[in-house]
Amino acid sequence: QVQLVESGGGLVQAGGSLRLSCVASGNIFSFNGIGWYRQAPGKQRELVANIIAGGRTNYADSVKGRFTISRDNAKNTVYLQMNSLKPEDTAVYYCHALKEFTSNYWGQGTQVTVSS
Repeated sequence: QVQLVESGGGLVQAGGSLRLSCVASGNIFSFNGIGWYRQAPGKQRELVANIIAGGRTNYADSVKGRFTISRDNAKNTVYLQMNSLKPEDTAVYYCHALKEFTSNYWGQGTQVTVSS
């Protein structure tokens, strides 16, 4: 069983920055992928960014150039640095991990609110 605990959300003005952290109970290097999704009110959950096996990163088009995902294997932690935040980035952000290609794990979510 994998547990994911997010932190770092909050309220920020447009143009500001936040850094989200996700601490995993297992060795993140062993995961097929780990990353961040978000869900805004009335919308479907969507991929924001992830790191897959081999270290390749993927980003949603809407965050490219503004968000950066990284990981610290020694700390079993994945980060999401969010810069130039926009009101449309407002959502609950969830950490997600995929293990053995079939098991999906989710954190409890952290609220990010960007005011205009």
